Amino acid sequence: MRLFWELTKISFQRHLTYRAATVAGLVTNFFFGILRASIFVALYDLQTEVEGITLQGAITYAALGQALIGYLHMFSWFELMNTVYTGDIASDLLKPMNYFSFWLAQDVGRALVNFLLRGVTVMIGYAFLFDLYWPSGLTHISAIATSMVLSLLVSFSWRFLINLTSFWTPNALGILRFFFVLSWFFSGFLMPLRFYPDWVIRISYLLPFPHMMNTTMEVYLGVLQGPEIVLALLNQVLWIVGLVAAGQLVLRMGVRRLVILGG
Repeated sequence: MRLFWELTKISFQRHLTYRAATVAGLVTNFFFGILRASIFVALYDLQTEVEGITLQGAITYAALGQALIGYLHMFSWFELMNTVYTGDIASDLLKPMNYFSFWLAQDVGRALVNFLLRGVTVMIGYAFLFDLYWPSGLTHISAIATSMVLSLLVSFSWRFLINLTSFWTPNALGILRFFFVLSWFFSGFLMPLRFYPDWVIRISYLLPFPHMMNTTMEVYLGVLQGPEIVLALLNQVLWIVGLVAAGQLVLRMGVRRLVILGG
């Protein structure tokens, strides 16, 4: 466990040095978030509520979505794939810790930097422009925090799994990009899943994507209450267990066929 947190700390410090990238990402998130909020304002027009979400909630949804992009790494993650193609995976597999935990520790450090420098900053910036919804009560805040931690684990476990496709193809970049685009649609990143037709929602919940972002959003906005929150958190846990198990199985299969320098 100590090694895990040491790797997390090193990753945190390393990502803190990328100041220009952080500022650029922050500005981009803020700009596109304002556009999304404007779309919601136009969508609601004179309506006060759509599918259980008020206009204030929808604008908060847009702000929170932009705040979580960096934290959840919603647009890309190719680091594991690159180590397979460069051969660096050989030394990673020999490190004195589980391969999944090795990458998870680094991702936690990266996520913490993005949460503090981009996520919190985006929400504060939006608060100056819009009347956002803020959680109240220790129970509600605890549920949000728990869901956020679980959402990161779902996101990482899924990203870890799809990166393993690099064991079977000379260039998995196209496959990974396809899955990332798919995740934007089915995770609730583009708009709340409640706004989609019922058949789209049913398909979404057959996939891990809603448990990366939409669940946290609905817990934050208070759309889910009492037993619904417990069930939502339990579903996140089940997806984490399933994705981790699938990742370990695929990893073992991939390592058996891995060839580095002819060996």
